Amino acid sequence: MHDQPPTLFTWEFASDPYPAYAWLREHAPVHRTRLPSGVEAWLVTRYADARQALADQRLSKNPVHHAEPAHAKGRTGIPGERKAELMTHLLNIDPPDHTRLRRLVSKAFTPRRVAEFAPRVQELTDGLIDGFAGRGTADLIREFAFPLPIYAICDLLGVPREDQDDFRDWAGMMLHLPGGESTDPRRHGKSPRGGVARSVKKMRSYLAELIHRKREALPAEPGPGEDLISALIRASDHGEHLTENEAAAMAFILLFAGFETTVNLIGNGTFALLTHPEQRDRLQRSLAEGDGGLLETGVEELLRYDGPVELATWRYATEPLTIGGQDIAPGDPVLVVLAAADRDPERFDSPDVLDLGRRDNQHLGYGHGIHYCLGAPLARLEGQTALATLLTRLPDLQLDADPADLRWRGGLIMRGLRTLPVRFTPGR
Repeated sequence: MHDQPPTLFTWEFASDPYPAYAWLREHAPVHRTRLPSGVEAWLVTRYADARQALADQRLSKNPVHHAEPAHAKGRTGIPGERKAELMTHLLNIDPPDHTRLRRLVSKAFTPRRVAEFAPRVQELTDGLIDGFAGRGTADLIREFAFPLPIYAICDLLGVPREDQDDFRDWAGMMLHLPGGESTDPRRHGKSPRGGVARSVKKMRSYLAELIHRKREALPAEPGPGEDLISALIRASDHGEHLTENEAAAMAFILLFAGFETTVNLIGNGTFALLTHPEQRDRLQRSLAEGDGGLLETGVEELLRYDGPVELATWRYATEPLTIGGQDIAPGDPVLVVLAAADRDPERFDSPDVLDLGRRDNQHLGYGHGIHYCLGAPLARLEGQTALATLLTRLPDLQLDADPADLRWRGGLIMRGLRTLPVRFTPGR
């Protein structure tokens, strides 16, 4: 491919980073690079090294450990988190605070709660498809992949239905500036940050007010199907309660992490199926036969093949350590490249081949270790429901654009399409 390291984080790179990551895995598996922001960081690209780094507690999530903390603040990929009141959340803290907060949230965010939510996810999915099924064309990002997880997480959190369109607007503004530095040349000289900051401020203020109202009205005993914000307020651990700031930060991170990753799972997954017709046909046959097994393994394979999170959120060395033969100094930022690790031929057979029936698939799409994605069960539910319903209700779904013309949102953390135009025979 190249004798020299490939150019990273350009607009062209964002469209297809996998050849560059293959070069790094082979020639510079732990690679120090200068990011578009000017910060220097280590990129970890091999599966074994990535898995080790994700579980290594010498790599802190707290930006105070960065040798250049002024550059590090707000680097988890969550817009607006430079706001101090948003910083106390699961992506930015270490044990023991991380252990305490995750235990509290886990009590309110259980697999049983997610399973009980499945009919609502199906209802939302069908309702969104109803909105464009009779037309024959759609942008699946704007009309489907984006609103589905927004409405779902709003319902789960307990945001009243009459306020959810406001959340959709605020989240839409945030999505124009995905995690990390933009690599979109069309934004040169323009700054959407003002709109993003306003949206974050509005969302933060709304959540604080909502938490206060729910706390004031919280009944003595939880009722059936209690919403997540109420459960967060109620949750306690050895007498410790979440403060309102902690609850607001937690609701914010669950909202943000609970929608953008799922937008990209649905968008990237649908795109992969439409550009691999033999795999898409295989899944449709399985669904028609009532076999859900291929749907489950298929979503895992889509997470591995072109997952929603390209790089894991930032980590900082707290002491000297070695990863993949490279010495990492205290204060150095480390970015684990999930997209590279999940195509490592040392771990996966034929890693560049999409195989929906892949069995040995311990991908890192939702991370590993104590920071493993808490919302993974909900994301899987939404991804499975969305893809199965799309392929069943719109069986001749096709791309309505040249794949090479589609644009990917530039950024360090998330990976997703800006638009996904499709066509199909109008139906019900």
